[in-house]
Formats: sequence, structure tokens, C-alpha cells
Amino acid sequence: MEFFVAQILTGLANASSLFLVACGLSLIFGVTRIVNFAHGSLYMLGAYIGYSLMQVLPGMIGFWGAILLAGVIVGVIGVAIEMLVLRPVYRAPELFQLVATFGVILVIQDLALIIWGPEDLLGPRAPGLRGVVRIMGEPIPKYDIALLVITPLVAVALWYLITRTRVGVLVRAATQDREMVGALGVNQAWLFTGVFALGSALAGLGGALQLPKGGADLMMDFNILPPLFVVVVVGGMGSLPGAYLAAIIISVLNVFGVAYMPQSTLVLMFVVMIVVLMIRPYGLFGREEVAGEHGQAGEPERPIKPASDKIRLLVTAGIVILALLPLYGSSFAQVLTTDILIFCLFAASLHFLLGLGGMVSFGHAAYYGGGAYVAALLVTHAGSPMELAFILAPLGAGLAALVIGWVCLRLTGVYFAMLTLAFAQLLWSLVFQWGTVTGGDDGLINIWPAEWLKDTTIYFYFALFFAVGGILVMRHVAHSPFGYALRAARDSERQAEATGINTKQVQLLAFGFAGMMGGLAGALFVFSKGSVFPNELEIARSFDALIVVFLGGVKTLSGGVVGAGVFKAIEDVLTRFEYWRLIMGLLIIFVVILAPDGIVGSLRKAARRVGGLKAGGEE
Repeated sequence: MEFFVAQILTGLANASSLFLVACGLSLIFGVTRIVNFAHGSLYMLGAYIGYSLMQVLPGMIGFWGAILLAGVIVGVIGVAIEMLVLRPVYRAPELFQLVATFGVILVIQDLALIIWGPEDLLGPRAPGLRGVVRIMGEPIPKYDIALLVITPLVAVALWYLITRTRVGVLVRAATQDREMVGALGVNQAWLFTGVFALGSALAGLGGALQLPKGGADLMMDFNILPPLFVVVVVGGMGSLPGAYLAAIIISVLNVFGVAYMPQSTLVLMFVVMIVVLMIRPYGLFGREEVAGEHGQAGEPERPIKPASDKIRLLVTAGIVILALLPLYGSSFAQVLTTDILIFCLFAASLHFLLGLGGMVSFGHAAYYGGGAYVAALLVTHAGSPMELAFILAPLGAGLAALVIGWVCLRLTGVYFAMLTLAFAQLLWSLVFQWGTVTGGDDGLINIWPAEWLKDTTIYFYFALFFAVGGILVMRHVAHSPFGYALRAARDSERQAEATGINTKQVQLLAFGFAGMMGGLAGALFVFSKGSVFPNELEIARSFDALIVVFLGGVKTLSGGVVGAGVFKAIEDVLTRFEYWRLIMGLLIIFVVILAPDGIVGSLRKAARRVGGLKAGGEE
């Protein structure tokens, strides 16, 4: 009994900073409807800024003053992010806002590296709260007891602000109906800025508060994201009581998982998230979304038609130039081009799902990494020949996509996107912790192609055939009756159903097909590199695909391919510089604000504008 109580108290203490960060994100989402992936970066900044302030502010007053100041400073930084990056894209589809926040992540990562360096910083002990107290004979750190007092006080203060003040009334009104708040004469821009500042300050406060328990490091932003989004989604997007309850549930379960099932610690919270969303699709205290409110990629400007003869001729010429690469390029150029081709196929598979189906998946790396692991596991444990493993890999990824899609398609919008993320993280957790089978963090190595494919040039042609073939197959499907049915389900599900289209069945098949093509890219990858590691299933890999789809142009069929090619080429150049993330992040933000149609969309607009000018001149 004593151990049980101690574990619960430890879980409640761990829930403190998680709740502060989660309620900040929930506030921001509730009013602005932005899924702010940069919220973890604000949490990291709170820890770093708090650490620096604690070095110059002495004593107990200095310690707690540093924590409060860290929250205030991060709140001010949040104001700058909202006004400079997010305010210009509030009216853009949600995907564009998501990509903008990811650009902010890259910028903050390198700024933190420049200012504080690469070394982990050990947080100082809280003055007057060192040591432990014994409760029922079990030692509990004094700082944990302090957190158990602080968190309810912050929660009560937030409750008072939201329920008993005019600002809170406006926040609650904006959460329910933003348009009505604007019609009543409220300046929505400043309301959004104020809420974003408050949410950012809470994230910074949470980061500073956890310093004595964990310190500060450059991976804090990505490490906090999975539990953060699990808490917010389980509690209900926009619900502060839900965030508090979910933070307690997840933290307490994690503590007991460490004690009784250490191999399940990374899996438990995602299992909880999946179960909750299957029973309550909008979280414990969430509200049902308005149809089409979230997850939109934006409507096409005009119907997408098959490529003209001129475009087909250009594509054919490009493929011929690629096929002749071994005649004029080095072995390194062939390897780099192979990597680009594989990534183009991966991005195109996500673009098929997102652009044609309107389904924003945050976990598409599950099928890319899943295909790679299917092939690697067959070779390693079943002694399978490369050819058989290569065939079965996309089939395994497609089957996994069908199962995951069957569950996820019960939801819509941001809950659908978050559930895809949960499944991807669940697969990553299994691969990472099931070391006896998957190799864990050490991965699986010596997964080389068959003897006839070991030559760099031959494998280049092998990858060229399957990558280009896969992309052309997806384009063909896009212009087939199935592709038009998928677009109809995206544009108006009710009208599509009225015409006799089984929209859920069409979307599920599209989900499985996109997963299979992602698995094909994963199979090409693993035999190209000869190894696979869990990072191919991580959130960052899914974000890479989302970014390149956006960079190329969501509203075009070729956007994913063009974006992937440009992204890989830029990445190859930028990674030679020490602070390449800063440049990449600024580039992403620049494209989001000034060229939201992406490379292909912007070029098409420019061509139409030039054509219109010429036509006007002739008249």
C-alpha cells in the first residue's frame, strides 16, 4: 500500500509540468484552431531561459523569480511568433499553419544551439526543497510535494481567469463561435495574440518548473510532443479540465508502467489514446468538430486534369536524362539521386492521401518505416531472399494501413490526424523497445540487396524503375474512376454518398493504397542503405513528408514529387552548414507566408498571369 501511494504521488508530480504545457496548447487550439507543433519548442525555451536566470538570481526568491520570469519571457516570444508567423496565415488551410509551426521548431532549435551550446544542462536544486520526506515510510522528494501544491493553484487561477473575468468570457465565446465574437466588435487579432501569449507563457513555466527534475537539452521539444499531444487529445482539444485529468492519467500510468512493465512505457500512453478516441471520438471533454473545420489542405483552384502532351514530353525527357545519369555522373551522384527518388515516392504516397483524399496524416512514416522493417525482418529472421522480401514489404505496409485506416476513419479533422500519429508512435515504440526482434535502437543491419543488384548503377536503375513506376501508377489511379470518387468524397461527402459512392470504403482503400506505396519506398530504402533504424518511424520523418508536399504544392498532382526533389537537394546543400536548421526553418516560413501554393502552384499561377497579359496585349 505504501509503495502504491508513493507511485501515485510521483505520477501526480510528473503531471504538473505536463499539465501546464498541455493546457497552454489546449488554450491556443481552442481559440485560434491552430495545432501548434512549436509548443514543445516554447517548453524547451522555458527550461533554457529559466536555467540562465537561475545562474544570476540567487537564493530561493531568485529561483522562483527565475521560473516566473522564464514564463513571462517565453510569453513575449510567443507574441512575436504569433504576430510575425501565424497571423499572416490564419485564413489559410490548417495544413499550412501546421507547416509554419514546424518551421518555427527548426529556427528555435538552432537558436538554442547557438545561445546555449550542444551540452545538456543540469538543472539546479530548488533552495529549501532538497532531500525527501517520508510518507507512509516511502521517500518522496520535497520538490515533488511543492509541485503537487503549485499545479492546483495554477489550475484554479486559470479556472478563475476563464470563468470569472471578461477576458475569460471572450476566450470561451471564441472557443465556441469565433465569427460571432468578431461580429460583436471584438478585435479577434489581439484576442488571438493574448491567448497565444498566455499559452506560450504556460509552456515556458512548465519547462522552467521541471529543471530540478530533468535539466535542459536540445531534444526537449521533440521529446515532449508525444505525451503533450496524447494529453490534449485524450482530454479533448480545447478543454482545460480534460487536459488536467488526462495529464494525471498518463503520468500515473507511466509511473506504474516503469515499475511493473518497463518494456511498455513508450506504448502505454498511445494505447490509452487509441482506446479513448475509439470510445469517445472527441476526447473525454472535447466537443464535436464542425464539418470541414480542421485538417483541410485547401480546395483545388480548378479541376485537376491529365497532363498535356507538352508536359508528358517534358516528363519523358526528364526520365531519359535521369536514365543517362551513369554516363555523366559519379557514383556519389547515383547514390544521391537514388535517395531522392525514394523520398519522392514516399512523399507522393502521402500527397495521394492528402491532396486527393483530403486526409491529413501525421503518421505516414509508419508505412515507410514499416515497409523497411518488414523487408529487414524477413531477411534477418526468416532468411528470405531479397526479391521475396521486397515484394512482401509493401504488401505488409498496405495491410497495416488498412487496419489503421479502419480505426482512424471513424474520426475526422484534427482527431483523425492525431490518431494516425498515435498509431505511428505506437509502431515506433514497439520497434524501439522490442530489441530481441527488431534490434531496438541498434536497428537491423546487413540487409543488402541480391548479388545482381549490389552494383551501384544497377541498383540505381532498379530504384528508378520502381520509384518512377510507383509515381506513374498513382497518377493513373488519380485519373481513374476511383480517383474521381476519392475527390468527390473529399469535396462533399454527403453529395458523394447521395450519388451512390461508399465514401468510407473509398477512403479506406485509398489509405491502404497510399500505405502500400509508402511501404514500397521503405523497401527501396532499406536495401539501398543495408540497414534500418527506429528513426525511420519517428514523427520527424512524417513531418519531412508533410513539408515537401506543402513545398511542392498540395493542390497539384506533381507537388509531392517536385517538393521532395527540391527538399532533398536543398537539404544536401544546407546540411553542410552548422546551422542548417535555422536556414531551412526560415525558408519554410517564407514559403508559407509568401508562396502558399508551393513551387508548382506558384509557377502555374505565374504562367497563367503571363498568358493573361499576352492575351490582353493581343486584344
